[in-house]
Amino acid sequence: MKISIVKIGGNVIDDPEKLEEFLSLFSRLEGKKILVHGGGVMASKFGESLGIKPQMVDGRRITDKETLEVVTMVYAGLINKNIVAKLQAREQDAMGLTGADGNLIRSEKRPVKDIDYGFVGDVKEVNTNLIELLLAENIVPVVAAITHDQRGLLLNTNADTIASEIATSLAQKHTVNLYFCFNKAGVLIDENNDSSVVPLINEDVYDELKREKVIHSGMIPKLDNAFNALYKGVNNVWLGKAENLVLAAKGKSAGTSFEKHRYDLY
Repeated sequence: MKISIVKIGGNVIDDPEKLEEFLSLFSRLEGKKILVHGGGVMASKFGESLGIKPQMVDGRRITDKETLEVVTMVYAGLINKNIVAKLQAREQDAMGLTGADGNLIRSEKRPVKDIDYGFVGDVKEVNTNLIELLLAENIVPVVAAITHDQRGLLLNTNADTIASEIATSLAQKHTVNLYFCFNKAGVLIDENNDSSVVPLINEDVYDELKREKVIHSGMIPKLDNAFNALYKGVNNVWLGKAENLVLAAKGKSAGTSFEKHRYDLY
């Protein structure tokens, strides 16, 4: 089975026009597909309206009990069901899920080390059987960035990580392509200049760009997830703007693609 997994972020979700455009593109993707979404910007706005100020460390959200309630309501409720309804309008039979639904994604609460991230989950297991059943029935899973620990606790979980973990789990039996859509044209040498995109990146280049502080903060976990997927059997990993998704799926140069070290290719 050939499967496309697409992750979208707040820059698409928070803009009604961009969301409509993206979902039209997503609907045009051929074959089996899965959509993974976060919604941190919208969650932050809702939280602030309730007097809950977002706390971030290196691009990752600190999730206390009140924040967990907000992100669950926003991700799994408002955003997820809005996307599902819009996909149904495009004749895409979609089903909205969290990690708790059908035991889709089991996580463990991140242990406290230098930083206490609160109710944040690290993915331990993906229920690929459930995903395969849905895909076989031509249902598009729409997965919100909420998982569970199988002991009754919901956990806020990085959407890039969820997309990567679903991709690597399915890649053991299927041909999987993973697409990270965000607000930049790809990995950029100059973050303010979309024409400075790096079309192809391996870990040597990645390490160099990190040393030079070209890549920093929230981009680091995003690229870590991309390389993790690539090294665990995912066929193709891409990062770029949502409007270039169909071009990327057709193999056109429209963002950043990831490659292994040369000595791993033979």
